[in-house]
Amino acid sequence: MGIDHHGRTHRLDWEDATLRKWDCTVLWSDPADPDQGIVLDRSAFYPGGGGQPPDHGVLIWQGVQTRIVGTRKGDDLYLLPAPGDPVPPPGTTVVGAIDDDRRSALMRTHSGLHVLCGAVFRDFNALVTGGNMEPGEARMDFNLPEVPPGFKQSLEDAVNAEIAADRKIVVRLISAEEANAIPDLVRTQFVAPPTMPQVRVVDIVGLDVQADGGTHVASTGQIGRVVVTKVESKGRQNRRVRIKLVS
Repeated sequence: MGIDHHGRTHRLDWEDATLRKWDCTVLWSDPADPDQGIVLDRSAFYPGGGGQPPDHGVLIWQGVQTRIVGTRKGDDLYLLPAPGDPVPPPGTTVVGAIDDDRRSALMRTHSGLHVLCGAVFRDFNALVTGGNMEPGEARMDFNLPEVPPGFKQSLEDAVNAEIAADRKIVVRLISAEEANAIPDLVRTQFVAPPTMPQVRVVDIVGLDVQADGGTHVASTGQIGRVVVTKVESKGRQNRRVRIKLVS
């Protein structure tokens, strides 16, 4: 299986994060057991992972629509229909459509977290110990035993300076050999470097390069202004930074 596939599903979201509507075919489903999910031959639904939640949207077919509200884990990309919605049987041609407001907010939020991570790593050499996001707000934990006075405001200023710089965000595939040659490609503590033949990296040019499978905006200027809403102590070694998009 190549990096452009999840099981039998061709990953359109990895090819074009701006794609919101496409034609596809149902490869597998069980209308009698909707909780088993729906497998498409081509999908732009981000299935979730790396702290980014799955996309929502719809499948349109034969004059009806099926709302997609999540995914379940498995060898294939299983899309979960909303309770009570009809399930298209295998072989059905459908139109997939992503909830644009949710996806766009998650893309901005995810890119904002990478800017945050880049700024903290640059200024404090601290690794990530955890994180999570919802549309428009997120938190990231860092191995940061001590912070200086005024840390919250100075970090917010640093993040917004990188956003104002409108740095280009480039997503590309590199070989494992190239990945191993990039220092600190994995910024999450206790996570091993990727071992697959090809590695997907997200490069905020001049600030941050990380192995990452999520969706992102094209430049930091598209993130909008970020507010650091809270900095919390989470044990002797960890600080939790909460952010929110405000424009």
